[in-house]
Amino acid sequence: MTWRMTPPRSSTASTPEGGQVPRLRQVPRAEADAPVITRMYDFLFEGRDPVAQPGTWTGSPGDWWTVFALVPDVFEHAVSGFALYQSPKRRLDPVLREFGQIRVGWAAGSQFVFSQHCKSLRDLGVAEEKIQSIPTWSVAPCYSETERLVLAYTDCLVYEHGRVPDALFSALQERLSDEEILELTYITALYLQHAVMSRALRTEFDDREDPVVEVPGPQGASALHPGRSAQSPT
Repeated sequence: MTWRMTPPRSSTASTPEGGQVPRLRQVPRAEADAPVITRMYDFLFEGRDPVAQPGTWTGSPGDWWTVFALVPDVFEHAVSGFALYQSPKRRLDPVLREFGQIRVGWAAGSQFVFSQHCKSLRDLGVAEEKIQSIPTWSVAPCYSETERLVLAYTDCLVYEHGRVPDALFSALQERLSDEEILELTYITALYLQHAVMSRALRTEFDDREDPVVEVPGPQGASALHPGRSAQSPT
């Protein structure tokens, strides 16, 4: 999940098509009574009711916001997290931060988090080759050594649930300060949470059917033995 402090001047909000909706109820503008929610609605949706007229300037439906608005203090907590990672107090290079966020989106299978942070990396002037190589970063020669360490560390946070080899962590400490590593860990783990929640609640670009389903075979076919059904005599 990402958002800019100001929308691009030349852009207009995009209204997605397809009619898909998240799994939880959305809160329309008329029912949003918490100041933080109404402020964000007005900012992101330019005065429109985001349920009746969805769409943000990034091209997303915007239903992450309308679902989180169900619980105002959770909404406010999430918004505070966005402000925290974009704060000028951060010591971590924004590009390294974004590498953690985009890779966590890919690794956690969140099309929403991955897609949004492709855009954020472009905003920071990162080469398109690096953005497109995120799925195969381990064999892509375009990344610096520090970037590769950040991506490897991110994979440990997602795939290994925080099980980080000492050698990797030591190499990371040679490149980043302890403060930078704490920021990287916190922000990346925060976006793992966003990726998981977006998939579970099917918000934004994560509102899609699971691609892993059984592919029907011929009638009576069995995977136990070529050409033999499960009921066939041995």
